[in-house]
Order: sequence, then structure tokens, then C-alpha cells
Amino acid sequence: MTSTRLGRLPASLLIIAAGAVALAGCTGTTPAPSLSPSPTVVVSDTPSATPTPTGPALVPEGSADDNLPYFAELVAQVWNGGDRVSGRAYIDALVAAGFDKSAMQVTADQSTVGNPAESIQFSVRWGQECLIGQVGPATGNPVSIVAEGLPDGGCLLGRTRTIDW
Repeated sequence: MTSTRLGRLPASLLIIAAGAVALAGCTGTTPAPSLSPSPTVVVSDTPSATPTPTGPALVPEGSADDNLPYFAELVAQVWNGGDRVSGRAYIDALVAAGFDKSAMQVTADQSTVGNPAESIQFSVRWGQECLIGQVGPATGNPVSIVAEGLPDGGCLLGRTRTIDW
């Protein structure tokens, strides 16, 4: 711990003190004011025990809306990487970030005739809501939203692939 002492009195205090001393010399009855020591400021070189988050983070007890910024950030990171059109890359990134794999769905990376999918969707069920991401050549920039969950417990309509890895 380092402490730093403020070593100078403010100019206004010095002027008041000088005036009081001068008046005391004229009348002989007023004592000179006592000057109290200057305040001490303590500066700590030790970092705070609680780190300040630098960005979105998983909020396990939060809502889907609370977790959307983190979900969207992860989606953007994968999109900016080499596996941008691989559904597995998004699922793996979400699992690594703490999302529940058993609550996820993902669509196929290829169309029914074997062409690369125009878009890939993936989701995480969060209570009664879903975090849904969509990426692909037809999508442009990644899209991440919160939507109501489906009555069957899923998030995505249509055929999804089994997450068996």
C-alpha cells in the first residue's frame, strides 16, 4: 500500500492565516490561528478483489433477455472464425461458454440435396423462452433473438439434427 500526503495548504487558507497573524500583531490580543496538518490521501496499488467484467457474461439465474448479449457475442465470435457455416461450431462454443447442451437444437449444415445450407439455425431453451441464432450466406450478419418456446419444449420448427457429439 502506498500513501501520498498532500503537502501544500490551499492558497486561500494561507492568505487567511497570514491576515490573522497580521491582525494579531496589530492588536496584540488575538492569538495566531493554529494550522491543522494537511489531509492524507491513501492510494492503493492492490487491485480490487472483484474483477470488473469486460463484456457480457452468462447469467445462470437470469432471463433469456439477460443472456442474449452473451449469446449474441458468442455467435459473432464463431461467425468471424473459420467454421462460420458449421452448426456444430456454434453448439460447441455455446457449451464451452456454459449453456446447457441438452437444451439446444440445431438445423442441418446441408440442404436435402447436399448443397451448403443457405442458413443454419440453433437455439438454447431458457425456461419458457429460447435464445435463437441464425447464420449463413442468405442471412448476412448473424441474427440472435429471444422468442417464446414451443409447446413441445423445443425452440425451432421443422427438422433439426441430433446433437450426439
